[in-house]
Amino acid sequence: MMRKVFFLYLIVCVYMKKMFCQKTNFVFPEYPYKETNKNEMAYREFESACEQSPNCTPLKGLDRVKCVRECISPTCYQHIYYRDQIEEGEIDVRLNSFKGCFIQRSGRTR
Repeated sequence: MMRKVFFLYLIVCVYMKKMFCQKTNFVFPEYPYKETNKNEMAYREFESACEQSPNCTPLKGLDRVKCVRECISPTCYQHIYYRDQIEEGEIDVRLNSFKGCFIQRSGRTR
């Protein structure tokens, strides 16, 4: 009897792992980004201005993040986030590509 319970437990554990621990792969344009003081300052300057814009100021949470990023660079936002919008609780693995796109489009060095 104990063997059957243990075996059933193993089957359930394997099934649950497959169900809940599947790796998600994002396919998005990748832009190289070098995290230098100059690049970070340029990005933060635009980010700060966009956070204070009338379109983004009243928004909260994820809606505000989306608004600010689209304000920083509408073109880069479209390229990187449009097909697969960022979701609540998601770790944004695309942010460095977004920053790289922004730096590239703004004509600054990487």
